[in-house]
Amino acid sequence: MSTTGTQQDSTSAPPQRAVLPAGLDRAAAAMLLFGFALLYVPSYLDLARRVWPSDEQGHGPVILALGVWLIYGKRHALAALALKPQTALGMGVLFFGVLMYALGSTQGMLVFEVLSQHLVVIGLMLIFLGWRAVGLIWFPLFFLLFMVPLPSSIVGAVTAPLKSAVSVVAAQLLYALGYPVARAGVVLSVGQYQLLVADACAGLNSMFTLEALGLLYMNLMRYTSAVRNVLLAMLIIPISFCANVVRVVILVLVTYHFGADAGEGFVHGFAGMVLFMVGLTAMLCTDWALRLAFKSKDPGP
Repeated sequence: MSTTGTQQDSTSAPPQRAVLPAGLDRAAAAMLLFGFALLYVPSYLDLARRVWPSDEQGHGPVILALGVWLIYGKRHALAALALKPQTALGMGVLFFGVLMYALGSTQGMLVFEVLSQHLVVIGLMLIFLGWRAVGLIWFPLFFLLFMVPLPSSIVGAVTAPLKSAVSVVAAQLLYALGYPVARAGVVLSVGQYQLLVADACAGLNSMFTLEALGLLYMNLMRYTSAVRNVLLAMLIIPISFCANVVRVVILVLVTYHFGADAGEGFVHGFAGMVLFMVGLTAMLCTDWALRLAFKSKDPGP
């Protein structure tokens, strides 16, 4: 008498990729992460209340979200690293970062508070993982520098000449198109209307945002030519300037043809959207031209 059995095929699920390095002291890491949150959550709340609502620093939340996403994307690579901690060096960097935070917090210097988090993160990475971990997240940390609020003195020093230059170019362009435009400093007079080129139209915010997005784009595309990357990063500055000129010209034309209410209402916000569309389109076109020039050096997407 014989019996026949049915053998069931068992399919095993693929092993899940680790998100924490093997051998990591999880309790100590959790405590330090909690301490990091205690330090910097109030700083981010200050940014949200005092800095990010302004036109000059409105790009901050976007930079923060993208930076966190970039670091999150490195979690499996970080978990696969062999632990080679640099405890002494890491403690030194961590101490300097905490000292910078204390100086910024006690003296009301928010720029020091936010900037210190880079040193704190680097110090913790060195203590627990080593130099290779710092190398893996160098670009996200560099990218997050665009979130650091600039001192008002620097913002004012940069914004004033930018406003003047945008006003000059916009006035000359409108005059060439046949519009009755005159300029007095950063005030444009067209017809019966006068328009002040405000700080938001100077382009500092859009310049930082487009520069950050350009660097992110180059990182995601994994271009290998340093010359090409530097050229694209440098060309984003005049691209941003030209986009702001387009924005001012649009606002002047809308005000001239449809009145001041139209120029200050929905169209004003829409002109900001046009600015970024023009800037991003020009950046992609520039990248396409550089791709042709450096075709032999970069594999491209």
